[in-house]
Amino acid sequence: MQRVLFLCTHNSARSQMAEGLLRYLGKGEFEVFSAGTEATHVRPLAIKAMAQKGIDISGQRSKVLTEYLGEPFDYVITVCDQANESCPVFPGAKNRLHWSFPDPSKATGTEAEQLVVYTQVRDAIEGRIKQELL
Repeated sequence: MQRVLFLCTHNSARSQMAEGLLRYLGKGEFEVFSAGTEATHVRPLAIKAMAQKGIDISGQRSKVLTEYLGEPFDYVITVCDQANESCPVFPGAKNRLHWSFPDPSKATGTEAEQLVVYTQVRDAIEGRIKQELL
């Protein structure tokens, strides 16, 4: 089983969605984790965007990357530029990838308009997972 860690700044949206997507799409072939350079909370709109695909991430929690520093991973993937700059090297990672996605938490407008941005980012993450990991 391959171990994958997704990293982002706050571990609140992009990395959380990536964790949920790979866990779902990988059908038990991956052990998946996510973390941030700092921990906050899983954003409600990220949970909503994932629920649209039938994936429940409401039980996931925001974690700090130091929880995983001593662990081996087949892939450590940063999903935001700030996390990529903060941890250019991750000890124990066989493969280090960077996938740059816009921050959906910066979306403005109504909740429905913001949700559109979350779903666009979710779909972009899903595309990269399918292209590079599955």
